[in-house]
Amino acid sequence: MTIRHLKVFLAVVDTGGMSPAAKRLHVSQPTVSQAIAEIEKYYGIRIFERLSQKLYLTKEGELMLSFSRHIVDSFDRMEEAMNHVAKTPILRIGCSVTVGTCLINDILDKAKQKMPDLDFSVMVANSSDIEHAILSSEVDLGIVEGILTSSDLLVTPVCEDELVVVCGKSHSLAREQKVTLEMLSGQDYISRERGSTERNQLEKAFEECGIQFKRNFFSTNTEAIKNAVICGRGIAVLSRRMIEKESAYGEIVELSVEGLQVTRNIHLAIHKNKFLSEEIKMMKQILEEGTW
Repeated sequence: MTIRHLKVFLAVVDTGGMSPAAKRLHVSQPTVSQAIAEIEKYYGIRIFERLSQKLYLTKEGELMLSFSRHIVDSFDRMEEAMNHVAKTPILRIGCSVTVGTCLINDILDKAKQKMPDLDFSVMVANSSDIEHAILSSEVDLGIVEGILTSSDLLVTPVCEDELVVVCGKSHSLAREQKVTLEMLSGQDYISRERGSTERNQLEKAFEECGIQFKRNFFSTNTEAIKNAVICGRGIAVLSRRMIEKESAYGEIVELSVEGLQVTRNIHLAIHKNKFLSEEIKMMKQILEEGTW
């Protein structure tokens, strides 16, 4: 039982007979008759009654018809979609929040110059989610900051990023020229979700220094964190790239913390067994050259 059988069946229903169905399908009448016979044998039913040289659907045939149109239509749409994909390749990119907010559009603009016929699909999530997406082939490559743990990934640094401690302009630390680690201890702290490299890397540094915070605000959304900082809810750790506009407007203040500097690499990550298409090779070259 195949899609071809269903298409023959529908042609017979729509044209009212074997001969006109054969003409529509550009096949011989015996071919149509054989396909109908194969369907009836496969299910052990009769789908047509043959009365006075005319064909009438049986109840079993009507039931089959109710499914067949949907199945054939879905198949035809799948064929159309797959043929479109073959003609228009898509590169699936996963990127972490900082990359997705600050860098990906410049990267895509450069890639579009090099590959004007290529379509892009972009997934923005935290680094651990992007790592999982690469490993499960949900994306073709990842552009993420921070540390990736799987040995199945080929990881290449493409640029640097720096994490900074920030507060709102009305915060008590905003007017301090220098901030010590001891001055951070006990502060209200606005934190990213678990799995975020911002949280993991800086919190490791804070733990090593014995700094404890009052954790009163958690968010997966960077804009929510920035707004909370601006409103004076506490201090936060963010990528310097993420606060350029707010810092320029004076809404967010970057604190100069003595003895604390965390610079991280932004990486291109590809599964070690991934077939490197020409599109992936070109994106890899663009990222490694840093011309974006």
